[in-house]
Formats: sequence, structure tokens, C-alpha cells
Amino acid sequence: MANPNRSNEAEYPMVNLPGGEIELRDDRRKTTWTVQVKPFALAPVPVTKALFDSVMSRPAEPDAEPQAPAVNVSWEDTLLFCNLLSRRSGLKECYSLGDTGENAVCNWEAEGYRLPTEAEWQHACKAGTGGYRYGELDEIAWYEENSAGRVHQVGQKQPNAWGLYDMIGNVWEWCWDLYDQEVYGSYRIFRGGSWAEEARGCGATCRRRSHPTFRIEDLGFRLARSEYSLFHHVSSNR
Repeated sequence: MANPNRSNEAEYPMVNLPGGEIELRDDRRKTTWTVQVKPFALAPVPVTKALFDSVMSRPAEPDAEPQAPAVNVSWEDTLLFCNLLSRRSGLKECYSLGDTGENAVCNWEAEGYRLPTEAEWQHACKAGTGGYRYGELDEIAWYEENSAGRVHQVGQKQPNAWGLYDMIGNVWEWCWDLYDQEVYGSYRIFRGGSWAEEARGCGATCRRRSHPTFRIEDLGFRLARSEYSLFHHVSSNR
């Protein structure tokens, strides 16, 4: 499959990705299921600390690397960030936020930025490959054995076939989906492994979860946009 082309959107750089079919699995429940993924756009790198601080109007930390992924961000923080960046870019916000992020609703046809779904994330990570990883781990990821115990600037390792960097390692990435509402309530999914994760936890199908208010030093996020929003925004400006 040919590499997707980067979009020509003037807002935030994104990579247009093809749709496809992806198999998800829950190792705890020993179940698998198939999801059809529509074409969508995904950012080539995780949201950086510099961008996050700018959009959220937070002062920069004096010793922080501005081009490293934003970390210590909750799932609720990511929704607010997406809405603020959408508003700043003149795009319709995707999220209606209730009293708490747990009550958030996503408008999948809105023009703005959002989190990827779990299926979108895994589809993008695999980039047409069939294995647990899209390359040799040391070449594509910062993880426990090569990270020197810290997060690293985005885009320093090899990308996957679709031009996406740091899909595995560096930081875990929040996804939109609930993990298992019957057992874990409002817990949301994050994917991909991190600089602090051992090798076996850094792969395209590894799933973790936590409460939407959870923050930790190796958990960040990446921006997505819906196919409809991309084409609608382009046509409305012709």
C-alpha cells in the first residue's frame, strides 16, 4: 500500500490514513472482535509539551524539553485541549463536556481535533503490517532499556510505513474508548508503551487502562481528525 499523503490543512500537521479492518483483542477476557475503520487523519507525533502549554495557557517548566511529548495529562485534560485547539484554529469542537469528562460526548462529524479511537490507533500503528511491532524495537521506540529513564523529543526514532513516529514507546497515548464499563466503569484505554515500559509492553496490541483523571509521567496523547471533517473543511473554503 502506498504511503498516505500529508494533508494540506493549514492548522496542525496531520497524515491522511486509509480505512481498513482491524482485529482488537482483550487478553484478560480472551476475546477478539473486528472493527471497520473509516479513513481519518492522525498527527505524525504526539502532542508536544510546548504546544500543550501554549494552548492550555500554562507556564513552561524551566528544565523541560519543549519538543518532548506532553505528559502528566489526564484523559479529561486531552478533551479540553482538543476543544481549545479546535477553537483556536477556527474549527468546530468535537467534544461536548459535561460536569465531568466522564460525561463527554463526541461529535464524530465535527471539523475539530479529537482523540483517536482504540481501533484507529491500532490501525495507524500497524500501518499495514501484521506483527506486534512495525520494526525492530530499538530502531522505532524509546523504552526501558534505551531511554536512560526519561522521555525524549518526538520524532527521533524511525517512523512506521505511514510516516507516524513514536507510535510505540516514548509515551503511552490516551484513546477515546472505555475499557470495560461493566468491570472498570469510566476507565479509558491508552496504547503503545513508553520510555519506562519493558519490551513486552511496547507493541501495537498492548492495552492498558485507567480513570479519566489519571496522570503519570509517561502518558500523553496524539491528535486525530475525522475524514468527514477534513473534506468538509476543504470544500467549505473553496
